[in-house]
Amino acid sequence: MDNVLSIGQFLLTSAMAILVLAVVCDAVVLTGRGARAQAVPTPASPGGAHGGKAPGGAAGSRASHSAHWARASRPGLPRGLALYATGFTAIALALITAYLALRASATGYSPFANQHEFAVSFTFGILLMYLIAEFRYRVRWLSIVVLPVVIALLIYADSQDKAIKPLVPALRNSLMLTLHVFFAVLAYGAACVSFAAAILYLLHPHLKRFRSLPSREVLDDVGYKAATATFPLLTMMTVLGAVWANTAWGRYWGWDPKETAALVTWLVYGAYLHARVTRGWQGSRSAWLLILGFAAVLFAYFGNHFFGGLHSYG
Repeated sequence: MDNVLSIGQFLLTSAMAILVLAVVCDAVVLTGRGARAQAVPTPASPGGAHGGKAPGGAAGSRASHSAHWARASRPGLPRGLALYATGFTAIALALITAYLALRASATGYSPFANQHEFAVSFTFGILLMYLIAEFRYRVRWLSIVVLPVVIALLIYADSQDKAIKPLVPALRNSLMLTLHVFFAVLAYGAACVSFAAAILYLLHPHLKRFRSLPSREVLDDVGYKAATATFPLLTMMTVLGAVWANTAWGRYWGWDPKETAALVTWLVYGAYLHARVTRGWQGSRSAWLLILGFAAVLFAYFGNHFFGGLHSYG
């Protein structure tokens, strides 16, 4: 068992180091000298002195939006340093996957049984969803937010008790544990991608000097698409959790702190989609809702430290 822990520590430490390299590569690609936009003087519009928009501003933004999705639809791998950044991120995901598989093989159950294991699983979900978003939407800027979150979670996981212990009775339904937490991991990963898009949307006016930065419309779209994945995954997580709770504790719902936090998270993302689809909410209001949603995700996860409850497994 000591060998398992030693190998696991090597895998996690390697994943953290490689993710730092990925962040550095992405930062150079996105913010280096070649990525800086050249200021081009434009004639003032008649309404410029009064805060009006240039006549071609909206059209230019729409053209940039369309051009981005046209580029994203073309197959192909990134080039140069960007390829190294993506490769490092994929290697880190592989190392984390190997770590989770090692824990599962050593314990005989899915590696979702305590704070340490779920924190590592959380990073697996985030990296998986980020890589899918990068290949599908070609928004590398997401990595500037996503990868530091993953590194912070790995540092947190490393600070938790890594000892392999027998499962508590409530966790001995291996199938339900696996399904419930697997959907949570994917949902939380997609939520982190939407959070990154929202942060970049709000910071966009301060980052305009970087020509690699996507338009706000693209970031708004990516946040929405990630949220449309988050909500059904959260729904499955909640339903499976209720079934599991009935098996473990004899009731489907008991307003346990973790259950309540999960419900609040589900309601936030439901409110975001409702406001977006029926009320036409876009822009800053939508971005703040996505940030609130990810804050609720983090609260649902870390709340065990403050509120205890039946979901406190160490």
